Amino acid sequence: MEFDSLEALYERLRPAFRCKINEFKVLGIKNISECDIWNYLKKTKWQRAQNLTLAEMVSDILKVDLNDIEKKCIEN
Repeated sequence: MEFDSLEALYERLRPAFRCKINEFKVLGIKNISECDIWNYLKKTKWQRAQNLTLAEMVSDILKVDLNDIEKKCIEN
């Protein structure tokens, strides 16, 4: 599946971001946003990846580690 823009890809991935955010909220973490996860994965996991499938990206979102995101947010 190909997308015309990053915005279109982001919108397609939005349900996975929402699921992960809800998981964090259940754990009492409310300071992480969809954009934090998106930016973290774009800069770390997906930057050099080639031919990523939508399923791989959803999997990455659902597996993302809170500590890694927080660490990256602090660095920036």
